[in-house]
Amino acid sequence: MSKPIRIILAIVIGMALFAVIFSSGIAIGVAVTAAPEMQKYIPFVNPSTEQAAAPDTNLDVLFEPFWESWNLVHDQYVEQPVNDTELMRGAIRGMLDSLGDPHTSYMDPEEYAATNAPLNGEYEGIGAWVDISGDYLAITSPMPGSPAEKAGLRPNDLVIAVDGEDMTGVDGDLVLLRVLGPAGTDVVLTIQREGEEEPFDVTITRAKIEVPSISGEMLEDNVAYVQISTFGIKTNKELRDILAELLAQDPVGLIVDLRYNGGGYLNTSVDVMSQFIEGDQVVLYEEMGDGSRTIYRSKKGGLATEIPLVVLINEGSASASEIFAGAIQDYERGTLVGITTYGKGSVQNWIPLMNDQGAVRVTIARWLTPDERHIHNIGIDPDIEVEITEEDFEAERDSQLEKAIEILTESE
Repeated sequence: MSKPIRIILAIVIGMALFAVIFSSGIAIGVAVTAAPEMQKYIPFVNPSTEQAAAPDTNLDVLFEPFWESWNLVHDQYVEQPVNDTELMRGAIRGMLDSLGDPHTSYMDPEEYAATNAPLNGEYEGIGAWVDISGDYLAITSPMPGSPAEKAGLRPNDLVIAVDGEDMTGVDGDLVLLRVLGPAGTDVVLTIQREGEEEPFDVTITRAKIEVPSISGEMLEDNVAYVQISTFGIKTNKELRDILAELLAQDPVGLIVDLRYNGGGYLNTSVDVMSQFIEGDQVVLYEEMGDGSRTIYRSKKGGLATEIPLVVLINEGSASASEIFAGAIQDYERGTLVGITTYGKGSVQNWIPLMNDQGAVRVTIARWLTPDERHIHNIGIDPDIEVEITEEDFEAERDSQLEKAIEILTESE
């Protein structure tokens, strides 16, 4: 079995899942598999699973109803032959869904591949960050210059149908897969928009989407600006390169934009935070169910530990973004401007299953800020609240960015 991946999984993810993967971790589950001929009539229990069960659990008895149901389907279901692989995947999905945790779930091979694609910085789709946690797939933000932006999609748009097929009751992961597709092909999304009485259709031509994790520039009044889109593999190197370029111009202050950033690798999160605070300071605590903790500390050699700092956050800032924002706030290193963050304070392991049958993601811990704040389902409040209004949106005015510039220029 492949090595599991430690994750803080953000709900706000890219259109093909802008994954937020945390490195290392330990295996907390194993696949229970058998050849189809074994599975049909012979109960099968993985020894490692049996060892992990409660001492008073008789797994042979516990699984009797499962195998009875399996046999009944094979013996009596009207449409034969049934697909054993799909039955197995459905069983895993149902088992994890029964826990009632939206972040503990099963990904089939196609979903798992789509989830990992943007980590390489590119994929094929419409180019939007989305929220899969609600009744419908919700657009949190179209990516700049993407087909989604050109088609006029807006934050909080709900995808209620794809290519004319109603998505009511369909799992968000599955809706997402229907939106994805080869570059050059069209997808028709039926959108329900707040303030609009009737849904409307939007035809979008999919494209190859390149997702840089960092961009930066000098703004008016000699203010440096860095946008971090995800905490990916190359983010820290890209950040150091951009910081070196911008800081050489002697800016009066620096804005770090984390709006609609859904997360990334844990090691990258720590590395990025290390650019802005002194070394050997707590960045986060990871707290397991038994109360034990792992402490993640900043590294020495940060490039921007002294410059005045403003961090932009909003409801799409989640997971690793909240780790960053929480540490900045706890150390009073800078000013948070915007609106309350998403509130994703749990940690997952992603464990690839045997025989390339996808992966499971299981919530294994909570994380806390340096001041030991739990932010799960709460979020991080900004130091200065600024909401982008409908009027701002229509006028293409970024009032949050304007406030950040004002703070830095007034503090000269």
